[in-house]
Amino acid sequence: MQPDRSIAPDFKVIHSIHLPETTTYTLENGTPLHVINIGEQPVVRLECIFEGGNRNEEVPGASLFAVKMLPEGTPDLSSAEISEAFDRIGAFTDFSNSSDASGIVVYCLSRVLPEVLPLVSDMMQQATFPQKEMEDLRNITLQNLRVNQEKTSYLATVAFRKGLFGANHPYGQSQTEADIESLTLEQVVKHFDRHIRNGAYTVVMAGKVSDADVEVVKQYLGKNSISAEPALTREDTTVDYAGQEVLIVKEDGLQSTIRMGRKLFTRHHPDYFKMLVTNEILGGYFGSRLMKNIREEKGLTYGISSHLITLRNAGYFMIGTDVKKEFTQQTIDEIKKEIHILQTVPVGEDELRTVKNFMAGEFAGSLNTAFDVADRRKLLLMDGLPSDFFNHYITQIHATTSDDILAMANAYLNPEDMLEVVVGGK
Repeated sequence: MQPDRSIAPDFKVIHSIHLPETTTYTLENGTPLHVINIGEQPVVRLECIFEGGNRNEEVPGASLFAVKMLPEGTPDLSSAEISEAFDRIGAFTDFSNSSDASGIVVYCLSRVLPEVLPLVSDMMQQATFPQKEMEDLRNITLQNLRVNQEKTSYLATVAFRKGLFGANHPYGQSQTEADIESLTLEQVVKHFDRHIRNGAYTVVMAGKVSDADVEVVKQYLGKNSISAEPALTREDTTVDYAGQEVLIVKEDGLQSTIRMGRKLFTRHHPDYFKMLVTNEILGGYFGSRLMKNIREEKGLTYGISSHLITLRNAGYFMIGTDVKKEFTQQTIDEIKKEIHILQTVPVGEDELRTVKNFMAGEFAGSLNTAFDVADRRKLLLMDGLPSDFFNHYITQIHATTSDDILAMANAYLNPEDMLEVVVGGK
């Protein structure tokens, strides 16, 4: 019998998710090792996360260069030999840096961990920082920055975060050519010595992890010396951004990039889940109100969205879109109109139910692989959240009411409390 395609298939509402627990060990040097044992394939992801991000650097750029140069040489191996060694055993590596932390990530088969870990340990303890590789990285970084500086979206986001947090705050700072050009090898090595070679760090291992795998990690990473000296943390600054309008003119461009928003809070805040639902209704998914109005009805943009962005020590709300220059002010006016409606007219039950079900399904769908699940667990560990935080995620979403949406919109979405940034023209 042919199915009647005019009738939507039945669906099941997702009410709860349960993540596997984390097993925590303490290495000989006091380093915590968190193991998320999940998956059927003999593959593991090993992460060493250092308290050495932008927040902990003495000069801008030192944390980025320190971690990016780890694979550029040790006393026994050149950068080419390190790369060849990882390739030979089929391991993939990544070296990351953010405002809050920096880190090494290695994906490999569990059976090659005894070959991977000596390489990782040597980079953490004996990286040599050759001058030539330092200059090569400097040139690449400068080239990438110059390309980004031609993009209105990049300039708008940089100006927006600077406006919210201040240029000297780790969440508000951005790369500049002057900082990159003036950075010295000695400054990079000093950051490495303090925050990587001798700094406190956390190890997270996910995948199909055996007791033997744990013992190998203990053998190679438990011996590294850890300094008792506390990590340098730059002080936060208070910036008065409410109601400010920033315009960066680009005469040669045809479009404008808009960023609107304000500081909010981290996942620890009691309004976090209610605000997640409020954001989703306003601009968090393709069927949101901003998309329906500004894209589908007005045709002012190909896409517009709003985001609740949570960092380790702060959070912020941001609306973003790209439009033709002549539509800039009209788009801003329509954004404010949608916010006003959200503040004054209760959300209908059908719309609220649709959004809740979409969010529950999207969250469940984001846990497809063992490493997806591990990412959620890692976030809880690094941000100091309760271990059952995500187990209650969907329950909290479904518990949000129409009255809650009105309260959140009036408490946190007043345009006069927001910073407005336009790059292009008005």
